[in-house]
Amino acid sequence: MSVLIYAENWDGKFKKLTYELASYGAKVAEMLGTSLVAVSIGNVEENELKKLGIYGVEKVISANHDLLKHLDSKAYTSLITQVAQKEGARVIVVASNNAGKSIAPRLSVKLKAALGSGVNKLPISINPFVVSKRVFSGNAFAQLSLNTDVKIITLMQNSFDLAEKPVEPVIEHFAADLDASFVKTAVKEVQKHEGQILLTDAEIVISGGRGMKSADNWQPILELAGLLNAATACSRPVSDEGWRPHEEHTGQTGKIIAPNLYFAIGISGATQHLAGVSSSKYIVAINPDKSAPIFEAAQYGIVGDAMKVLPKLVDAVKEIKNR
Repeated sequence: MSVLIYAENWDGKFKKLTYELASYGAKVAEMLGTSLVAVSIGNVEENELKKLGIYGVEKVISANHDLLKHLDSKAYTSLITQVAQKEGARVIVVASNNAGKSIAPRLSVKLKAALGSGVNKLPISINPFVVSKRVFSGNAFAQLSLNTDVKIITLMQNSFDLAEKPVEPVIEHFAADLDASFVKTAVKEVQKHEGQILLTDAEIVISGGRGMKSADNWQPILELAGLLNAATACSRPVSDEGWRPHEEHTGQTGKIIAPNLYFAIGISGATQHLAGVSSSKYIVAINPDKSAPIFEAAQYGIVGDAMKVLPKLVDAVKEIKNR
């Protein structure tokens, strides 16, 4: 028996999200009295694979195949299923991101496993196996009982702190039983996002709403983002007006993000917007309306006009950085 995580990599490197999965998986394995195994798909160097051992991964299954160069949910599901069966995995943990959301339901069907999606903390109990998640746009919590022999969890980003538990992992190369019929996705062109921090990867996000009044007033947000090495985002009305590109739209109908720090500047905090950012570790709100819903979700708030507060915030950050 084991706990298995899918250790996603980006161009052969692991990011914080993968180490969160490892930290979480190590704790679940400890609760179950078993070992933690990671499966890595694609070309990842051995020294990078060994970094997973810092967070408690005892064995790393490395699968590199010509058919696995790009994410294909059918092919990836087949491989992870093979590894899970080989390792006797009883709990499988993947990230609650685009890749995890495409793989987890397929794994659930293949392994006849209960699926707990969007989980944000350790299991409440092991027998029965009960997990917790946010529901109703983050306004409530639900407890899910996973009653099958194999359980699948998708873990929300930034919901579990990194916890080092150093071990020397065994690296095992795995020959997947795949053929071309497994791959249904053809990649015609790859365009990489360069020069800016990806919104879904950012630790800090600076987001603006209609309180910014026009697209011409966005420079202080861009300046603050540059100072803090942050990504920029916006509310749906802003993207609908064409003030900012649609790929920056966060919320229920946009990108779901969970940075460590989220600045909501001139954003009222409609339910649809909060649904996309409520998993942020800290929210800082700037709004002239002290009754705005955003202040109910924020840990820190400033009641004031963004046009007046934001330049002062930029100056304060500059002063601190210049000390």
